[in-house]
Amino acid sequence: MDNFTTNILNIYKDKGKKWLTDLPTIIKRLASEYNLSGLKPLSNLSYNYVLSGFLGNRPIILKLGLDNDALKQEASSLQAFAEFGGIKVLGAKKGFLLLEKAIPGISLKSYFPSKDNDSVEIACNIINLLHQAPIPKNPQFPDIQDWLRSLDHDTSNKNLKNYLQKARYIRNQLLATAPDPVLLHGDLHHENIIKHGDNWTVIDPKGVIGEPAYEVAAFIRNPIPELLKSRNMASIINNRIAYFAYKLKIKPERIEGWCFVQAVLAWVWILEDGGNEKCFKYLVEILADCLANNK
Repeated sequence: MDNFTTNILNIYKDKGKKWLTDLPTIIKRLASEYNLSGLKPLSNLSYNYVLSGFLGNRPIILKLGLDNDALKQEASSLQAFAEFGGIKVLGAKKGFLLLEKAIPGISLKSYFPSKDNDSVEIACNIINLLHQAPIPKNPQFPDIQDWLRSLDHDTSNKNLKNYLQKARYIRNQLLATAPDPVLLHGDLHHENIIKHGDNWTVIDPKGVIGEPAYEVAAFIRNPIPELLKSRNMASIINNRIAYFAYKLKIKPERIEGWCFVQAVLAWVWILEDGGNEKCFKYLVEILADCLANNK
């Protein structure tokens, strides 16, 4: 069973099984309704079924999922980032998004590991652009504090329990001293920054309000699992932290703190989704060592 199917069944149970069975019919209906052609699924699917194709002669992406709220939030985020580096939304209704396709569409994952400093430079440029987007007057976006409440959940996982108290303490310190918030992408890793013409654009935003330092942590811990297999993983992470701190004028200790807190949060979420904790357990251990060594 592939990773996508496993994720859908783990999270949505019988509802997910039915949706997977109905997918061909749903895709056929949308293709007819929107005059789509040449639809082909992308590789490396995770929680949504994503296809490339054409709207007339225009290259598009069709994204389908069971989490309607998340898809709606993604559309709202991309619309907020429309003039600030976000891919264009062509249509959005319950259960699917129709998006412009980036061409050539290579992601910053292709820069790892040989051009890692170049990838950080590009990420800094796109972050500076994204964070110029105004927060809507009537925002429907959550605050990072909403996400971080998951750290307060009890757990029976002994390995995770050892790190939760530390993550809560660092979270509280960072929130208490946070600068003015901006609209964040919320999941800005290598595969969500892609080449579009001569520029780089972003896809798959979560849309969340918080301080700029929060944005870089997802990039620093990716690409998973390739980064985790690197013999010099700790060195790569420390170099990225220093580079982001210098380019974005953020104190490195804030970036270090958010890296650790987010990694623990990701561990909590993967357990809640019934996924494999191995990568996140190892990542948290490495980041805990980085924090200890940088004191």
